[in-house]
Amino acid sequence: MMRKTSLVLLSAATGAAAMLFVTQPRSVFMGSSARAATSDTYRQLNLFGDVFERVRSDYVEKPDDSKLVESAISGMLSGLDPHSSYMDAKSFRDMQVQTRGEFGGLGIEVTMEDGLIKVVSPIDDTPASKAGIMANDIITNLDDEAVQGLTLNQAVEKMRGPVNTKIKLKIVRKGQDNPIDVTLVRDNIRVRSVRAHVEADDIAYIRITTFNEQTTEGLKKEVANLQTQIGDKLKGYVIDLRNNPGGLLEEAVTVSDSFLERGEIVSTRGRNAEETQRRVAHPGDLTKGKPVIVLINGGSASASEIVAGALQDHKRATLVGTRSFGKGSVQTIIPLGSGNGALRLTTARYYTPSGKSIQAKGIVPDIEVLQDVPDELKSRTDTKGEASLRGHLKVAEGEEKTGSQSYVPPDAKDDKALKMADDLLHGVKVNPGPAANGDKAANDTPAAAATTDSKPPAKEAN
Repeated sequence: MMRKTSLVLLSAATGAAAMLFVTQPRSVFMGSSARAATSDTYRQLNLFGDVFERVRSDYVEKPDDSKLVESAISGMLSGLDPHSSYMDAKSFRDMQVQTRGEFGGLGIEVTMEDGLIKVVSPIDDTPASKAGIMANDIITNLDDEAVQGLTLNQAVEKMRGPVNTKIKLKIVRKGQDNPIDVTLVRDNIRVRSVRAHVEADDIAYIRITTFNEQTTEGLKKEVANLQTQIGDKLKGYVIDLRNNPGGLLEEAVTVSDSFLERGEIVSTRGRNAEETQRRVAHPGDLTKGKPVIVLINGGSASASEIVAGALQDHKRATLVGTRSFGKGSVQTIIPLGSGNGALRLTTARYYTPSGKSIQAKGIVPDIEVLQDVPDELKSRTDTKGEASLRGHLKVAEGEEKTGSQSYVPPDAKDDKALKMADDLLHGVKVNPGPAANGDKAANDTPAAAATTDSKPPAKEAN
């Protein structure tokens, strides 16, 4: 019997899914030691049943049975490692929306500031931008209901909804004496995970903020646009993965494949040898062999580390910045049926093409560049990394490594890593890692899809 599940690589918080077939365990004959272990397991389950009944009958207030069961499941999974967990139905739906990168909404990026919902920016060509909503607008009411006291997630949930449905917003705008009422019709919104611009007149700068279902498509679009803008004077590409916490593994694989002609991209290895799966590149380099610099730091995790590790191992890119997060495990998302949420269970480790596990170690850049950090931020700009998480999977070999600096200056002129990338591509500084296609032999063994996950964003798109 085949069961459809989803593989997910998670950084530290939420996850995303791509489909994979997993077979149920085969039946085997049990020896005496196995029978003894099974018997002990049933005794422990009886103990759980006794405790459950005692809580139901004797707790000072009548408990909700479903909440008791959910809490028990959550405790069991969270006791395994930092990335295994139980998602209730709402959390599971939110995860699916996040990883699709597509939902019914208004097209506004918002944040919480001093208890108020503030517009960060409208997304181009969406209901919000067409209605004239502006950055720094304060949203005070949604359908005549005050948002004061709502959490950011609650406000986001109210603004999202089925396509072609209406919602009325009351907005306070600086310089306007009276609030502005505007009625918007929800539309299909795509989260923009790839942003790009021309750097120094001849460099293609591409920032990937997460790996959702739109990422590879977005990368191809931006590369084509930049090639048209820059033309023959194009020196190379800067791929910025700093503070990108993860997303879909399938997207990490296809993004890596966009720069590689052949060879293994990543392998995943579970408890049993037959569970090993390999993903390989296909002919065709989106950038036509131009030099590539990848920027990473302590906030680059999971899918970001897969891309960085693949391009580094194949000598296709030079990595600049600081040591990455070090999250090298795979989670399987297992739906539990309608209304019951899903399990997120660690089922494998992943390895770079050279066979290295980055679990609790991270990826060391070819060129380390530390940023100048303002005094008031110095205590908050280092990421401790996977090795600091309680219950994390231990390294298979070697020593664990702590995290590293994750500060990125808001002004590009202060960005030392970006300046280093510019200097490398312009030949001002020598590139110690050849940014040319690697010559590793291709591994043609097919492999299943997987995904990565990302930490909760500081701002929400609606």
